[in-house]
Formats: sequence, structure tokens, C-alpha cells
Amino acid sequence: MNVLLVVVRRLLWLVLVAALGGAAFAWWRDRTAIEPSGPAEWPPIPPRPQTATPAATETAPSTTAPEQRSGTSSASFVNSLVDAPEARSRDGVAGGWVVADDGSCPIGHPIKAKDNSGIFHVPDGRFYERTNADRCYQSAEAAIADGYRQSKS
Repeated sequence: MNVLLVVVRRLLWLVLVAALGGAAFAWWRDRTAIEPSGPAEWPPIPPRPQTATPAATETAPSTTAPEQRSGTSSASFVNSLVDAPEARSRDGVAGGWVVADDGSCPIGHPIKAKDNSGIFHVPDGRFYERTNADRCYQSAEAAIADGYRQSKS
């Protein structure tokens, strides 16, 4: 029993000395470290090379996404696709949709579409009842023609 007590005491002393030595080394290392004089500076970003001539840029449409050009969110990107004149349905009557004032659709326009997600829901779909529509369509084809996609369930 005596031998065991001596070994435990010596191990405790060894752990204490090691902890004190580690703390002293960390203090010394932090004290001698060179601190930067100001905030971090990033290297400058090189400019992108021009690939098109100025005349071609005026006539060709931009290939960058609208949210990259204007810094808007993805919801307004979807709205810009849906509201674009070339995205209108073939029948020409405002894309074949009506505005859903209270989130529900009239009987003649049962397809519910959400502008912020670009998704439409059909009446027998999983989330149809709890979806508050922004637009209501007569058919799924009209919603697809306006740039929406059908919900997955």
C-alpha cells in the first residue's frame, strides 16, 4: 500500500510540473509573438479580361443571371423569369393566370403557384391545401409556360 501511495504522489507532482511548464511556455510564446500593426489586407483581385468588343456588348443580351447583375435575391430572379414577356402563355391573357388575393384559388383556376419558389401545386398534391398561392392557373401547362415547375409531391 505504501508503494502505491508513493507512485500516485509522484505522478501527481509530475503532472503539476508539466502543466506549469506548459503554461509558462504558452505565456512566453504569446508574449514574443509579433502582432500585425493593422487589419489584415487582402491582395487585389485582378480585373477580368474583356472578351467581347463594345459594339457586340450593346447588341448581345447579357449572359449573367439577373441576381448577379443587380444583387437581388433568388426570389426576384424567379419573378423576373416569370414576369418576362417571353415567358407568357400562348393565350396572351396575362399568362392565363389570376392573382390570388387571400392565397386561395377560384374554381376556374385550380393550380396554385408561388412566385418566390417558382413552384406550382396541383389540387391532388401533398402541400396543395397549405399553400398560399400568389397566382392561380387554369392548367399545369400554363404554369409551365410561365416558367414554373411542378412540385415533387
